[in-house]
Amino acid sequence: MERHFERELESLKTMLMKMASMAEDNFHNGIRSVVDRNKTLADQVIRNDVRVDALELEIDNAIVDILALQKPVASDLRLVLAAQKINNDLERISDHAVNIAQSALSLSDAAHSSTLLDIPKMAEMTRAMLRDALDAFLHLEPDKARAVCAQDDQIDDMNRANALKVIDLVGKKSLQIEDALDLIRVSRNLERIADLTTNIAEEVVFLAQARVLKHHKEGR
Repeated sequence: MERHFERELESLKTMLMKMASMAEDNFHNGIRSVVDRNKTLADQVIRNDVRVDALELEIDNAIVDILALQKPVASDLRLVLAAQKINNDLERISDHAVNIAQSALSLSDAAHSSTLLDIPKMAEMTRAMLRDALDAFLHLEPDKARAVCAQDDQIDDMNRANALKVIDLVGKKSLQIEDALDLIRVSRNLERIADLTTNIAEEVVFLAQARVLKHHKEGR
């Protein structure tokens, strides 16, 4: 019975890493569709979200079965609870990637070459955070997870700076209103992806050390 339970936990982790890979790919391709003005890639991101939603449901069902039939305790219970939250965060990351891809479709039709502000740099930083958070989960590294959490404020600052730059450019008539709204939308969705990535990192600390970081900062 114990070996069967271990196999179920390993299967859960495998499905979760597959989910992570799909969400990260959608995020990466969503940004590429903005930077490269690639409608085909944007459409691909939007279509792929259906697969992410289906896998989220499959993982949720597996978690319900484990909780109902195996009744895990201690570290095993923390793993299942963390997996449930991370699964939801990854699905939402994919949703934000779809929002970015939808803005990419609008921006690709712009009559002029719109500035992308600091969006490419912001995207690369956010993607690095996501990779580190997932790596911290895979290898159970709470220190790496904490380092991810510490970067979230920087992404928030970049999002605010992008909004101010857009307002300035619109005021100077250097940017069309429609393009401005899409750029703000892309920046805001990146900021939300960073928030969700921080949630994942917090779950790693919970899993490794049974410590809840949510709603407060360490050292403050």
